[in-house]
Amino acid sequence: MPVTLKKTLPHIVLMLYVAVILVPFAFVILSSFKAGNVEIASHPFGLPDKWVFENYREAWVKAKINVYFFNSLYLSLSSAIVGVFLSAGTAFALTRMKFNKSSKWLYQFVLIGMLIPGNVLFIAQYILVMKMGILGTHWSLFLPYTAGALPISILLIAAFMRNIPNELEEAAIMDGLSSVGLFVKIIIPITVPALVTVFIINYLGNWNEYLLANFFLSKDSLRTLPTGMVGFRDAFQTDYALICTGIVYSVLPVLVLYGFLQEKIIEGLTAGSVKG
Repeated sequence: MPVTLKKTLPHIVLMLYVAVILVPFAFVILSSFKAGNVEIASHPFGLPDKWVFENYREAWVKAKINVYFFNSLYLSLSSAIVGVFLSAGTAFALTRMKFNKSSKWLYQFVLIGMLIPGNVLFIAQYILVMKMGILGTHWSLFLPYTAGALPISILLIAAFMRNIPNELEEAAIMDGLSSVGLFVKIIIPITVPALVTVFIINYLGNWNEYLLANFFLSKDSLRTLPTGMVGFRDAFQTDYALICTGIVYSVLPVLVLYGFLQEKIIEGLTAGSVKG
């Protein structure tokens, strides 16, 4: 194979992959601004004859996307933030505070959680939140979301913290920092790329979660966006413009968040792979 072709082929494959991802999304965005199904069917990838911004207002208010959107937003953000700090504290204790054999055993115990599929725990989680008296409230989602993300979060953050030089820690202790001060003033700022990566992973998982939200919440005012979108689809199944508008609402926050934090995400994913 010629050298030029060998260098060009991966780029061609990647461009095809990007096209496969972006073309359907472009169709959804264009359709969300069109007047109705006839225009969508006649010009699926063409620009709208008239840009109908009213679709977004109607979906936001009339279809109660605003309620589902903010329920998902604060649940995803709060559980992801709490999970990041719990994972960071645990990873700090396991990697930087030397407990010899106990740290290794605790670390292995935490990682066992990665071997258990989340759906297997569904019945146990349902019984637990029911006995706790929080079934039908947002607490029934917040606690499983936070706890379920801890194993993978601790794994990623611990891999990052192991590469922090011991000399930095020793110098901070010599300057009079306690363990809490060392964690807050030294370790946390250094591990920001890993923390951002874990936050994004947890946030995406919480934002897209459907099973628990569907069975643990019965009130329509408490539903999250994935479960609300099912009812939205059933109510407006003949209005493809509004359906596309709802899809844009559900995808746009994730794209914006990733756009702002993509450099930190890549840095966090690669930081633990190379020593030195």
